[in-house]
Amino acid sequence: MPDPRTPATFDEELLNAESRAVVSTESETARLARVHDELQRGFELLAGLGPAVSIFGSARVHESDPVYGLARQTARLLGEAGIAVITGGGPGIMEAANRGARDAGATSVGLNIELPFEQAQNQYVDLGLRFHYFFTRKVMFVRYACAFVVFPGGFGTLDEMFEALTLIQTGKIRHFPVVLVEAGYWRGLMDWIRERLLAEGRISPGDLDLLRMSDDPAEVVEIVTAGASRQAVLA
Repeated sequence: MPDPRTPATFDEELLNAESRAVVSTESETARLARVHDELQRGFELLAGLGPAVSIFGSARVHESDPVYGLARQTARLLGEAGIAVITGGGPGIMEAANRGARDAGATSVGLNIELPFEQAQNQYVDLGLRFHYFFTRKVMFVRYACAFVVFPGGFGTLDEMFEALTLIQTGKIRHFPVVLVEAGYWRGLMDWIRERLLAEGRISPGDLDLLRMSDDPAEVVEIVTAGASRQAVLA
């Protein structure tokens, strides 16, 4: 067996704490204290944020890509409607959304994550937090948002989207819109959900209604504000 490797992040250290292939560098007490501190910092910084939307999408989108402009415009309109914008704080779609919030003078939040490769916080974040653990960060994305707006992205984007759908489906959160933007990107996934998950009885017919698709920023704002009103977080 090769020598145990040193974990690259605290997340890896925690998740591999029972594996002999990874060096255990923290005590359980230290791990629990770090989780507590991350949640506490998030709760303190974002207290009183008001209505907000979490926007997700690829970090690999450049400013010249039309979807960057679409994300920026959507975030600007959301900001003008009195809704703060929360992102992962990195580049690409995250930057575009934070930039759009800044354009509107709305609060722009970035929840960055420690990764083996450094991900710098974009310059359009007003309130920034850095997390070691994905699961503490996820709490903030949901707790302080009244909706998710999801642009084209990869595994991380899909993870956040399906996390929200699971929480809605199981009744953990209610009246929480999940809006997919750039219909051409998402149509294949929606077809698969309909043709396999629904057709084979893996989900209920009503579960399809948990996802909305729109390429119109104004319609996205209407969907989000309607959800916020039903949650009583927007007058």
